Amino acid sequence: MTDLDGLLAAYDEQMRRPPANPPAGVRYEQDGPVVRIVGGHRGFVATPRDTGLRGAGLDGLIARQRDYFAARGEAVEWKTRGHDEPADLTDRLRAAGFVPGERETVVIGLARETAARPVLPDGVTVRRVTADADMRRIAAMESAVWGEDLGWLGDDLIGRAAAAPEDIAVLVAEAGGEVVCAAWLVFCPGTEFAALWGGSTLPAWRGRGIYRALVTARAELAADRGVRYLQVDASEDSAPILRRLGFHAVTTTTPYAWTPPCPRAG
Repeated sequence: MTDLDGLLAAYDEQMRRPPANPPAGVRYEQDGPVVRIVGGHRGFVATPRDTGLRGAGLDGLIARQRDYFAARGEAVEWKTRGHDEPADLTDRLRAAGFVPGERETVVIGLARETAARPVLPDGVTVRRVTADADMRRIAAMESAVWGEDLGWLGDDLIGRAAAAPEDIAVLVAEAGGEVVCAAWLVFCPGTEFAALWGGSTLPAWRGRGIYRALVTARAELAADRGVRYLQVDASEDSAPILRRLGFHAVTTTTPYAWTPPCPRAG
């Protein structure tokens, strides 16, 4: 029987800290119980399950993060989990102007049990990429999937690979020279975890097992490195696939974002 409480405790202890090796230009700033991540495409606030603050003290902490990035003219994200304390944290984020995004499910699986050679449809191949041009092809594919400019993603992947190439493995699934799906594995030094990110697939290629194949391929890479756990912030589409692969839901996660108001014309 899976110890879900143990998985959640390991996640809280090991996976709610910033990456050990930030990309060039990104820095970490401690503000009491939280860490600001500054210099990326937007600001982030890394938090423990419970900051230990309540009432006006918590309001002040939230306002400081908002105001810090407001002074920089940048958006900022505070990611909450369904088991975070205090219970009114999300209400206080809303009161400070933060807006909730789409809720996802945090799922955790065992790398060794998930690892397998990818099974792909005819005409589709998977390869690991490191070239800047491939990272930009990934960003273009993601932009097409989501209908918005995600060019920053190419820069982010390039920066991660340059800062710590041993900490990231980027895979693409291609058909006829076109990137139809991409996903990356982020190793977390000093922990038992690696995180799975990406997995977006062009609409015409969905339902053919490509996402599943990239999960098992990344799990094999993680298992080969001795990683015990794989963690995913899973969308409604990917969560059922991951559960069928043996992942377990441990909590939910919702990003709360504050965006600077647009300057008035004239």
